[in-house]
Amino acid sequence: MREVRNRWDIMAEILRVAAMGETKTHIMYKCGLSVKQLRNYLVLLLDRGFLNKEDGSTVYVTTSKGHTFIKAYDKLLELDGTSFEVQKRCFKE
Repeated sequence: MREVRNRWDIMAEILRVAAMGETKTHIMYKCGLSVKQLRNYLVLLLDRGFLNKEDGSTVYVTTSKGHTFIKAYDKLLELDGTSFEVQKRCFKE
């Protein structure tokens, strides 16, 4: 059974996947999201400045603010003693 993720988990996953630049389709598949879910998260992350869409392209890239979010999120998980399995799931091959 798949682990239940909260909003913060999903945001961190998307930002990790987009760290080097990624298309919507790849983000959707790597993070296990539906088109509707991805659309909502992309709008949220773009509006908050955590993600940028490259000009004239369909590639999304994590901003420095997004990287700061990931570091803070990881620190919270570390303090809580939670494992990093949620993040690792995105990088399965």
